[in-house]
Amino acid sequence: MREREIADRLEIGDLLARYAHILDRGDWARLDLVFTADAVIDYTAVGGVRGDREEARRWLAETLSPWPGRHHLIGLPVVRFEGDEAEVTAPYTGTLIPRGSAGLVRGGGWLHHRMVRTPYGWRSGELVEERAWRVPD
Repeated sequence: MREREIADRLEIGDLLARYAHILDRGDWARLDLVFTADAVIDYTAVGGVRGDREEARRWLAETLSPWPGRHHLIGLPVVRFEGDEAEVTAPYTGTLIPRGSAGLVRGGGWLHHRMVRTPYGWRSGELVEERAWRVPD
């Protein structure tokens, strides 16, 4: 691996970690640091929207607000570079703790990103979430 590819892989890993932190903290304004302005974000596999960054921001805020305890983990991604673009697939798990209840909801699957190199670093131009499993405890 060349130095640039190593640096790109580290930056993409950081971007994925940033996304998990945003979901867990509810810091929806910071989605601008993950997605391009024209990104298409598809949460239909988990009952959500398929739309632009603003539609995703609104859906996430509305859907996750009843779950004040959130913990998302994103595993090591598989990255395939094509010039200034990259196809990225990463496994994830998420745990949600509802307000006023002792129960948990857990789920997992894969995040499929089409990332692009921008003047501000790597950003996701497309995300398709794929659910593999979900279980309430």
